[in-house]
Amino acid sequence: MKISLVIMAAGLGSRYGGSKQVDGIGPNNEILMEYSIYDALRAGFNKIVFIIKPEMEELMHRICGDYLANRMAKDGSPLEVRYVFQDFSSVPAFYKIPAERTKPFGTVHALLCAKDAVSEPFCVINADDYYGVDAYQTIYRELAALPHSGQATMVGYLLRNTASLHGTVSRGICQVRNGKLVSVREALKVQLYPDGTLKDLTEDQPLSPDTVVSMNFWGFAPSVFPALNDYFEKFLREEAGENPKAECLLPVMVGEQLKEGKLSVSVLHSSARWFGMTYREDREIVAEELRRLHEAGEYPPSLKE
Repeated sequence: MKISLVIMAAGLGSRYGGSKQVDGIGPNNEILMEYSIYDALRAGFNKIVFIIKPEMEELMHRICGDYLANRMAKDGSPLEVRYVFQDFSSVPAFYKIPAERTKPFGTVHALLCAKDAVSEPFCVINADDYYGVDAYQTIYRELAALPHSGQATMVGYLLRNTASLHGTVSRGICQVRNGKLVSVREALKVQLYPDGTLKDLTEDQPLSPDTVVSMNFWGFAPSVFPALNDYFEKFLREEAGENPKAECLLPVMVGEQLKEGKLSVSVLHSSARWFGMTYREDREIVAEELRRLHEAGEYPPSLKE
């Protein structure tokens, strides 16, 4: 059975101050998405789809794509590797892109760019996040049993483990009941304070450290693409306007689908710890975490072994 890992790697990393998706941070200069790929392959995934900027293609081939193209999946089949581009060419002709806009339209737009490359159950992730070995094993099992359209899944993480002391972060705040996602809303400015308290600055509301959040670790059937397309077109018609920074976000789209009764999302929990790089100051912490994982034997000395 074909199951894909779709990696959203086209972001500019503006808050980080550079292209964090290709920042070598592991002990042997590994980038974070190499850990995601390594964990996904040992869980059983047998196809990798990179969503990138066109100018990143040569770099991605050099860093990991060419190596992966010669790999075998866990089931013994050749690993399939695809590249798709997130740029303005995929924006519907009816929408006039503001002259001052320099970046694409967010995670819904990113995933839509992969629609012609994905025809099987898939997991979609951020390139600059570390999700953990157990998380991939958990979502792989769920995807392998995903019954039909209208069904989806996600891995949830605790808010206290996903915020940064170095600035605000955006998080999908989830309400979960009996293992199902009831609602998700995007909190665009979540601040962690040194005493461990958290606050949604936009709503001026405190947040519980144990709040379940989405880290864009979603699992879908390919039947989700028409809904993504409809939602993106509606966003362009009704919300984007001339705002050069408007973003069409996956958690918000999922929340709308839940509200309309068009989607059922199971919420999975992982024993793995999430970490990622939003700000450049996060880099040292992530590098140390990866070093410890290698030393503990969670990863071999080289991920290409």
